[in-house]
Amino acid sequence: MKGKETMNLKFLPVLLFAVTAAHAVENGFTVEHTDHGVSVSVGRQRFASYVIDQANKPYLWPVYGPTGKAMTRAYPMQDVPWETKEQLDHPHHRGITFGHESIGGGTWSFPATSDEWTKITGDEKHAGGGDTWHERMTFVEFMQKPKLALRGKQRLPMVAGIRHREFTEVRADADKATLVELCDYVDPIGKRFLTEERRLTFRVLGEIRVIDVDQTFIATDGEVRFADRKDAGLSIRIPSSMAVDSKQGGQIINSDGLTDKDAWSKPARWCDYHGPVDGEHLGIAILNHPASYRHPTRWHVRSYGLFSANPFAQHDYDPALPDGTTTLKSAERLKLHHRFIFHTGDSVTAKIEAAWQEYAKETK
Repeated sequence: MKGKETMNLKFLPVLLFAVTAAHAVENGFTVEHTDHGVSVSVGRQRFASYVIDQANKPYLWPVYGPTGKAMTRAYPMQDVPWETKEQLDHPHHRGITFGHESIGGGTWSFPATSDEWTKITGDEKHAGGGDTWHERMTFVEFMQKPKLALRGKQRLPMVAGIRHREFTEVRADADKATLVELCDYVDPIGKRFLTEERRLTFRVLGEIRVIDVDQTFIATDGEVRFADRKDAGLSIRIPSSMAVDSKQGGQIINSDGLTDKDAWSKPARWCDYHGPVDGEHLGIAILNHPASYRHPTRWHVRSYGLFSANPFAQHDYDPALPDGTTTLKSAERLKLHHRFIFHTGDSVTAKIEAAWQEYAKETK
């Protein structure tokens, strides 16, 4: 199956590195260690911060585009006056992040629907999986609403985590900055069931800013299943003003020309979300590399502002499609490769199709 391969765990590299507080080249990239992770700058301007300890998974926030404007929603990390009450939803949509609603291994068995999740008992036989897409804040808010209280109570015990273990590489030079991280996926009682190596590469290419996200999921602790769920994948929550539902001129478009709600769940080489941000028309494209699992990926992209590349769902998108649950046997690995492009204008002026053609030529 494309994107999956078997590895010998005895040869899993352990990389040692020594870093100083800042790695800098004049007018190039700088990576600084912060109280909550690392911060990347280019030419003395902020590019992005990587936060490793403020939620149940790491995330990039804030992220700044080529004109210096913030390209991620501020909530729930920060309250800002321009984000309306209607945009203060889904607190688990933190900047750029990865998660999966129903993932695990061991003896864990997945329910048919989200409402059938059962409370974990703490018994070892129930260990080995959970929900890394949502976070505790999500279901605490549910429990404060009468119609959602029961669902929140049922789902809260299933919140799992993606824990930062270590950075195996932190590097910056004139051309790029690179972070390589090992993450442990742990169930609600803290037992690891999956390992991820995550490589983040930051570049400036002409008038665009680029973040490559290359992920390798390794079944280090036995069999792992990624259930067929729409709430999964590599995602960004866009600035509120860009959202189609904000009715300020935002638009979704994919590589096949499908726009707005028609682009949801459809497979495509790339997808772009563009619209106004603080007086400028800016955009975010996500490119899916041909070597990525289940290329072309499907897109969980919503008019309210969620933008996610999700290859794990099929039936959950369309009941006419077969179940898309993905199983990794012990020692197998699965790879995802995506490129975020932060640009001015729309997908045509930013030449996103040409950018994908160049990206597709890269060896992964």
